[in-house]
Amino acid sequence: MANKSMNIDPLSFEPYKIKRGEEYMNEKQEAHFRSILEKWRTSLMEEVDRTVHHMKDDAANFPDPNDRASQETEFSIELRTRDRERKLLKKINEALDAIDAHEYGFCESCGAEIGIRRLEARPTANLCIECKTLEEIREKNYG
Repeated sequence: MANKSMNIDPLSFEPYKIKRGEEYMNEKQEAHFRSILEKWRTSLMEEVDRTVHHMKDDAANFPDPNDRASQETEFSIELRTRDRERKLLKKINEALDAIDAHEYGFCESCGAEIGIRRLEARPTANLCIECKTLEEIREKNYG
C-alpha cells in the first residue's frame, strides 16, 4: 500500500476568501499561508526520507556494467531532485520566518503588497510582480 501522503498535493488548499475592507496579511491570512508552507515542507521532508530508504534498500553492486550505469543514473537524477528540493526547503523556511516576523507578503525590494493570489500560486514569492519582472529582465540582459 502506498504512503497516503504521496497522493496528496501539498499545494492543494481552499483559496483564501478575501473579505471587503480586510487588512492585508492579517492573522487569518498568515495562518492560511503558514498552513500551506508547513504542508509543503512536510511533503518535501517525506520525499527526502523515501529517497534515503530507496537508495539504501536498492543499492546493489551489479556485475553488469549496463545495470550499474542505469542504477547510478537513477540515483543521480534522484539526488539532483533532492538538491533542488533542499533549496526550496530553505525558501519555505525563510517564508515561515517572515510570517513569524509579520513581514510575509511584502516585496523585499520595494515593500509593496505581493498579493494573496500570487502568494497562493507561489508561496515562497518574496518580490512583487513588477520587481520580479525587472529582476528577470536584468538577468536576461546581464547574465
